[in-house]
Amino acid sequence: MRVVIAGGHGQIALLLEQQLAARGDAATALVRNPDHFGDVSDAGAVPVLCDLESEDLDSVAAYLNGADAAVFAAGAGPGSGAARKDTVDYGAAALFASACAEAGVRRFLQVSSVGIEDVESPEVDASFAVYLKAKGRAEEDLRSRDLEWTILRPGRLVDEPATGLVTLAAPRLPRGSVARADVAAVLVELLEARNTVGKTLELLNGSTPVAEAVRAVL
Repeated sequence: MRVVIAGGHGQIALLLEQQLAARGDAATALVRNPDHFGDVSDAGAVPVLCDLESEDLDSVAAYLNGADAAVFAAGAGPGSGAARKDTVDYGAAALFASACAEAGVRRFLQVSSVGIEDVESPEVDASFAVYLKAKGRAEEDLRSRDLEWTILRPGRLVDEPATGLVTLAAPRLPRGSVARADVAAVLVELLEARNTVGKTLELLNGSTPVAEAVRAVL
């Protein structure tokens, strides 16, 4: 399987690339900074210079030609302003989905966020609300497309070793955390999980083995 990953130098993306390489799959990682090529290569993926904030549709589609699946794992990051959250977390996601449609890549996984339903709550920090709104718009855009999509909403991300044990279910799960390595493992399983097409799923660390949790999605 050949997988194209947007946001290919992100923490989840690098872990995903390692796991895909370990099982013999090929990954192409779209990255915006050539200084990150070495990290991507070390993770077992092929780096491609592609800034989704400035590339046109045909250029992005060209990177996707011949791929079996695509994963949108990009994000503007907590230090970015409101404008970049809109252009990356929403705009880049929409462009990547359009490019998949143009290139004929049907399987599409989108890494989103829990908490989107709470975006108007006064308890939500203003800058985080901007992020959630952008992620929400990206989800709405993807649901309108004729792609075999799955939206994955991880809980609070932590840098801990993989547990291999998760809770994966339709919204809304209680608040909780999940190791980035376990998010990557779930993404690997989702790539070929037909039972998850057209579903929005939330993810936390839990008590069910990853493969079993993905198979159990109804």
